[in-house]
Amino acid sequence: MSRPVQARRLEGIDKNIWVEFVKLAATYSTVNLGQGFPDFPPPDFLKEAFVRALSGENHMLHQYTRAFGHPPLVKILAQFFGKLLGRDLDPMTNVMVTVGAYQALFCCFQAFVDDGDEVIIIEPFFDCYEPMVKMAGGMPVFVPLRPKAPKDGKLMSSADWQLDPAELASKFSDRTKAIVLNSPNNPLGKVFSRGELEVIADLCVKYDVLCISDEVYEWLVYDGKEHIRIASLQGMWDRTVIIGSAGKTFSATGWKVGWTVGPNRLLQHLCTVHQNSVYHCATAAQEAVAQGFQRELKLYGKPESYFVQLPKELQQKRDWLVQSLDAVGMKPIIPEGTYFLVADISEFKSDVPDVPDSDEPYDSRFAKWMVKNKGLAAIPLSAFYCGAHKNNYNHFIRFCFAKEEATLKAANDILQKWKREKTNP
Repeated sequence: MSRPVQARRLEGIDKNIWVEFVKLAATYSTVNLGQGFPDFPPPDFLKEAFVRALSGENHMLHQYTRAFGHPPLVKILAQFFGKLLGRDLDPMTNVMVTVGAYQALFCCFQAFVDDGDEVIIIEPFFDCYEPMVKMAGGMPVFVPLRPKAPKDGKLMSSADWQLDPAELASKFSDRTKAIVLNSPNNPLGKVFSRGELEVIADLCVKYDVLCISDEVYEWLVYDGKEHIRIASLQGMWDRTVIIGSAGKTFSATGWKVGWTVGPNRLLQHLCTVHQNSVYHCATAAQEAVAQGFQRELKLYGKPESYFVQLPKELQQKRDWLVQSLDAVGMKPIIPEGTYFLVADISEFKSDVPDVPDSDEPYDSRFAKWMVKNKGLAAIPLSAFYCGAHKNNYNHFIRFCFAKEEATLKAANDILQKWKREKTNP
């Protein structure tokens, strides 16, 4: 054919960091701390619920359910998030179930963003935000979290990466349609404080801007930190869509069950996108997730709750990886939440010398070298920045610590061997 096959909306968004690095990890890695999924199983109560859904006598669980969410699931999500937000939620109008949080994000951008609309994205950001905004015809506007050096030689925390309020305010205008908030943040693990969220909320109200709030790691916060939902702040409920994920909530990323919570004036437009694309999500998986939330509502705040136990377990894994990295000279940024921590690789430039004027960011070349030569997979932090800013933060890589103890020990063995080789070349 002489004319282009692909639509213009696909131009410039064909490359995907996960396609490249998942292939590298599968080919070379002994230990994969790159992609963000647990290598441990979901809780028994959730697996048992799925088995009951598949093998029980209710054969309708093998058929279509309600397009916008299986009734038992939207009902319990409305109860659960109504409790957290302090408001009565209608399961039929304030909740929509999606094929993972990924589809929820896609529905938001397709539903709200018109040609030329500006969408503010806080860097570093989960990589799909930018191409999804562009596919909808929007213009991404980037504002970075800027690191501040900690005092007394302490390890840096994700809390040390902060927005400049004046810089953030300068990005808002009459052209701004929405801001994407990701707290806890992937890749940094930053949990935005109430004060930081209030700055964002005040600007959203002032400029009549929507907030797409990606909260998939809402239960994974550490060191006594509190996850604050921006929709709970004054003036924000009517302009916020909350996005959640059963994959991250229950350690079952392959089930691809996500949801949106918000006012009907916003969710009705997500429903229009959903019904004209995916239309329907897997019934049995929704049934199992509904039973999981029913259990957690009864146990809310109690020691037996999975939402209490999981962050405790992950905090121990985080601390273990922090110690491993720090011991070999990769300076970790201690995350307040999520599956991830970012480490500074500046001390390792002797292993992988810089290449002046290279189009590829240093951290990307380093991560490729590391997986090929050391068998350890991680993701370059530059992958979470727009093209113009990739070289501003190109000496960091992201590790996932939501792994079995044996996996983390194997990673530590690689790092210790590497350290010995550097000490005794």
